[in-house]
Amino acid sequence: DSRQRWSSGKPNEARGRGMTAEVKGQQDLVDLIEWNSVEVLNQSSGHPWVNAVKKGYRDDPGLYLESDCDEQLLIYLPFTQQVKLHSLLIQGPERETAPSAIKVFVNRSSVGFDEAESEVGTQTLELESDDVLEGKPVALKYVKFQKVQSVTVFISSNFDDEDVTKLSKLVLFGTPQFTTNMGEWEKACKT
Repeated sequence: DSRQRWSSGKPNEARGRGMTAEVKGQQDLVDLIEWNSVEVLNQSSGHPWVNAVKKGYRDDPGLYLESDCDEQLLIYLPFTQQVKLHSLLIQGPERETAPSAIKVFVNRSSVGFDEAESEVGTQTLELESDDVLEGKPVALKYVKFQKVQSVTVFISSNFDDEDVTKLSKLVLFGTPQFTTNMGEWEKACKT
């Protein structure tokens, strides 16, 4: 696929989690996440969300986010500014417990499990096991992800219907809506 390029030039190296795939013309939006407002429902206290989302943690093969009571996870990620979301990378440490079906919701600050299951969502994805194990970015319907202030990822199942789901890496690719953070601009103008 001409839209995907690997930082090492070798796709197979992404599987070891030391490398994160890149999407041509898009950036990893990790630096635009509003960390203090991230919420994850049904996460195991021993394997929290930071393991799969934050730089450094998500590249460590021994760390992962794990669901607690059942296979479902609900991950709310707000941004510090509006973004255009292009694709996401979902990676699991092993096929059996890796996410297989997800729904993505845009600009919904309080989605619970009941709503996530019953509502349509902005986009639903049935993931391929090879893509999830190798950490390949999955393109989104770009036109539906233009003015994104927050994204909620609902992981509804894993490949082998295991009791827990494990997510080793979640990367969001896109571009900032505005290249200048207007909040910072206002502060600069007052000095």
